[in-house]
Amino acid sequence: MDFRFDIVIEYLPLILEGTLLTIGLSIISILLGAMLGFVVSLGKMSSKLYLQWPASLYINFFRGTPFFVQILIIHFGFVPLILGESNGLIAGVLAMTLNSAAYTAEIYRAGIQSIDKGQSEAAYSLGMTKFQAMRHIVIPQAIRRMIPAFGNEFIVLVKDSSLLAVISVQEIMYYSQMMSGQYYAVWEPYLTAALLYFVLTYVLSKLLYYLERRLVY
Repeated sequence: MDFRFDIVIEYLPLILEGTLLTIGLSIISILLGAMLGFVVSLGKMSSKLYLQWPASLYINFFRGTPFFVQILIIHFGFVPLILGESNGLIAGVLAMTLNSAAYTAEIYRAGIQSIDKGQSEAAYSLGMTKFQAMRHIVIPQAIRRMIPAFGNEFIVLVKDSSLLAVISVQEIMYYSQMMSGQYYAVWEPYLTAALLYFVLTYVLSKLLYYLERRLVY
């Protein structure tokens, strides 16, 4: 195998630009997904069926269908319906956010329900409302238990962002495919992409491990 470093060097500025976009998209999507996921989790845990059923349907749809299909539906269907035209960047952020929210909703639900109900009952006996008990007693403890799961979801989101190349979002895989198409190469573009994703996820996993050690233990 004759590995051509020259074409990697030629595309390196573009690929690094794509790497920054990958990081930015992942951060924005995990933050928006965490906020939306919290709302969905409250609906899922609600005793009111008109809140519980839509939340359950949302979670089951986005967890039960391929992310690739979700991207295509949002890009070619939903975004043009709202904006009148397709926009890869908006569709990409929206697809990652909606998909992430379904998973983070289950993380919230599992974390909150793992806290002993006796603690909430004790808070009520002290005169706290349900909201106060959730805010001051349940959520702080649950967050610590959620951190590893949130970290895993962030790592998965970074890797799944590679699928956005199919709608021409200029992240890592977009430029890797461009390199492959121009030079009819396989090893150079895809090994470079694999290395960048590995570095991103490895560094992220180490940061999350450090955060977990500081906050959980």
